[in-house]
Amino acid sequence: MVRYPSHPTPRLSRVTLPDPRPRPRVHPVVLVLVGIASVQLGAGIAKSLFDVADPTTLVWLRLVTSSLVLLAFVRPRLRGHSARDWAVVVAFGASLGLMNWAIYQSFARIPLGVAVTLEFTGPLLLAVAGSRRARDLVWVVLAGLGVVLLGVDGGGSVTLVGALLAVLAGGFWASYILLSARTGASWPGLDGLAVASTIGTLLLTPAVVGPALVGHPDPALTDPRVLLLGAAVGLLSSVVPYSCELVALRTLRPSVFGILMSLEPAAAALAGLLVLGETLGPAQWLALVCVVVASVGATRAPGSPVPTEGPVPAEAPDATSVTDGADEPGPVPFTEKSHGVAPEGSSPL
Repeated sequence: MVRYPSHPTPRLSRVTLPDPRPRPRVHPVVLVLVGIASVQLGAGIAKSLFDVADPTTLVWLRLVTSSLVLLAFVRPRLRGHSARDWAVVVAFGASLGLMNWAIYQSFARIPLGVAVTLEFTGPLLLAVAGSRRARDLVWVVLAGLGVVLLGVDGGGSVTLVGALLAVLAGGFWASYILLSARTGASWPGLDGLAVASTIGTLLLTPAVVGPALVGHPDPALTDPRVLLLGAAVGLLSSVVPYSCELVALRTLRPSVFGILMSLEPAAAALAGLLVLGETLGPAQWLALVCVVVASVGATRAPGSPVPTEGPVPAEAPDATSVTDGADEPGPVPFTEKSHGVAPEGSSPL
């Protein structure tokens, strides 16, 4: 015998529960753009000091500032890690330090916009390296065209050494992205970033302090103006953008974040123009557009897994999800440079 209810069961309508994650007071896109502007403003200020301070000294001051801030706020736990964990974080710190050293040396030789555009080729190639789709090679070809165009209408402003240093920085950036994921897997929270930043600082310390020990100190180290501006560069290029990205990525999709970060070359060119009076030729602007479009294309390629370059804030939405609907693996989308183990896809310190 089948029992029927005395009254029909009411249909339950779908209820959308409120998102428990706190939303930032400022729109996340605005926060990311502020971070991008801060990074490039810091680069412009640093380059303006190259006449009175060595680029290595300024990189060191930048890393010292960011390391002290991170150590003070994070207080990383150093015990309980294996030798492998330490090897990974040391390699990560070395990539972080050498990436910043190489790009600052490049800044000293070529315009900011050109240097950052060339630097982007490293993570861009990493983004498409895992793809087996022929159409993804379009982004590689487009980026290659941009690199070729950078040498046109340069008026002698683009030197071979400066270009190679920017490409070297891009290589270290790619290794930074790979090592960031491994560091985040073995170092909780921001511990890995704080330790890596300190290691990067220690790596460059002999190059800055060494000359002073043999009687040839860099005069910039005793110049209060340089020390103050060097600390400001550390805040603008590391602390401010990282903080903006950390808050923005609580509500902003990583794919959108990657597209926004692809605007870095254009922001660098604009900072070079406004802060330093650097101008690019038409072909160089076209080259910049080629690389930006290529990086956006690599980031938005269908079937691409969501980037997981580093430890992600617990609030980050879909931080470890993978896009469905592709039989072939797509390129791993990269996201920059807050020029640290940063939140999802963040730029290196």
